[in-house]
Amino acid sequence: MSWHETYPEVEVEVIEGERGALLAGLNTGEIDIAILMGATGHEGFRCEPLWSERLHVALPASHELAGREVVHWTDLRSERFMLQAADPGPEIRDILLGRVSLSGATPHIRMNQSSRETILSVLGSNSMISIVCECATGVSYPELVYRPMHGEQGPALTAYSAYWRDSNVNPALRRLLRFIKTRYALTFDV
Repeated sequence: MSWHETYPEVEVEVIEGERGALLAGLNTGEIDIAILMGATGHEGFRCEPLWSERLHVALPASHELAGREVVHWTDLRSERFMLQAADPGPEIRDILLGRVSLSGATPHIRMNQSSRETILSVLGSNSMISIVCECATGVSYPELVYRPMHGEQGPALTAYSAYWRDSNVNPALRRLLRFIKTRYALTFDV
């Protein structure tokens, strides 16, 4: 909203899609910037970390973990998970596999071809749970609760990064990058 207030003449189109499709759009110039979970370098693109978000477990209100203030990775050893097959589902699956596997368990994960919203809407009447980023917790669904995830060091976080081509000379992109840099007190060069 602050970006729009500062630059009302710039028309912004938000595109959601698979990581590969967004990176292809960057490559062809159809997309100026992609904000994706993680900080994996992709050849030909500039990658700068932006912010982190807390991870939450989404679970039925009747679930035994729903009464806790926070849930630890070790609490999830015997759970069944439903994640979206589209981004950021695969990244969340990898985090889940890594964290739960440390406790000696192999989690049961079902990758669903539905949106995050569809998955969350059915969890309240289901025995499965999901892991979501904090941004997803603003929407409530019947019989569904969110609980913050914690690890040994405290809240479980995931990073978001911006990807763009340095050769992109779109002045709106450069203004957006300067805006983000100032807003989040980041140190990358624009």
